[in-house]
Formats: sequence, structure tokens, C-alpha cells
Amino acid sequence: MKPTFIRNHQYNYIKKQADFVLKTLRSVADRRVLETVRYSAELNVTGAFASLTAEQEQMLRAISTFEKAEDFQQYTSGLEPYLEPFPPITLKQIQKLFPKNKKMKLPDLQSFDFRYVTYLAWADIATNKLFIVYPHEGQFIGVEGRMLPMHKKGYCLFCNRQQELAFLTVKTKPELAAADNFASVGQYVCFDNQGCNQSITDISALERFVLSVRK
Repeated sequence: MKPTFIRNHQYNYIKKQADFVLKTLRSVADRRVLETVRYSAELNVTGAFASLTAEQEQMLRAISTFEKAEDFQQYTSGLEPYLEPFPPITLKQIQKLFPKNKKMKLPDLQSFDFRYVTYLAWADIATNKLFIVYPHEGQFIGVEGRMLPMHKKGYCLFCNRQQELAFLTVKTKPELAAADNFASVGQYVCFDNQGCNQSITDISALERFVLSVRK
């Protein structure tokens, strides 16, 4: 079994870099420009990882050597066995993350391909609730918020792509606040959480949000 080392958002980033190189190849004739783009893609892809073995680095650097669309497709497909899936989680673990919500709708875990999940999310349309589970430093963080579809496109906080948005509001309790004193934090996020997971290339904004509203 091959050791996994590529997280979903890193894989999305690699695909984005591969697409950029391919588009440049199709639209630019200047070889100096092409070589600069190839070199930048190589640096960007390897720079997305804190550490790599020599074999892993060599594998990723191959992005700068391709000429045809099928070459890039084979390259990204060849990286799939190295994807590090979302950490294993059970429905009981999820329920414990939301102890105050006894009647919460639980996700169908069998419907997820956890190789392509950066954050686990599911909606309860009946209550307009969105639930998020995010792994951080060996623990799971649960976020529950109210979701209001906006019926318009804009930029999602998590994946920074232009897509159909929902306005997510999460109640938070400021430090040193009274027991019943809550505030709300709101952000625009993708209405389609699966599409968001397929597009996210940087977890910084997602982590800041999750950590800011964690209970």
C-alpha cells in the first residue's frame, strides 16, 4: 500500500496548477514564458507541502515536463492513490460534537468519498441548519449554524471561488461573557458543500472561521 501524503486541498491546488500550465501551453508561443510558467508551477506545487521525501518531490516536479492534456490527466490521476482521506469518524462521534442538538439530522457517511473531503458538511433543509465537522490537531471540531440561501453568486469564504452562496450564521459566546450572552458570526459560503470541497485549495480561511466559532 502506497503511503498517503496529499490532502484534498493540496490535490485541488495541484490540479489548478496543472490546468494553468496546460492553458498557457495552448495560448502562449513564447518559450521563455512557457518555461517560466512551468518552473513556477513546479515551485508552487512542491511549496504546498511542509515536507516531502525525495521520491514524493520528484513525483510532484513532473508537472513541469508535460505537453499534452492527456499527460496532465494521467499526472493528476496518478496522484490519487496518495490522497490522505478525511480522518475516520463515526455517527456517535458526530453526535458528541453537538450535545445540545438531540434531534439533529445525521449525515449519510456512506455517501462521502473521504479522499476528497477537507471539511465534512451536511445540511438539514427542514431547519435551515448547516453542520460542519473539521479535524484540527488530532481532534474534531463541530460547527452548527443557520444557513440562508442567497440565490446569487459571489465568493465563498472557504474555497474563494465564485459560486451560488448561502449566508451562514453561527452563535458564539465571547470570553468572559454572561451565560446567556451570545453573539453571531456570519459568513458567505458555498451552498454546495461538495463542490466547495472539490475547489478548496487553501485551508487558512476555513480554519480561522472554525476556530473562531468553536464552542
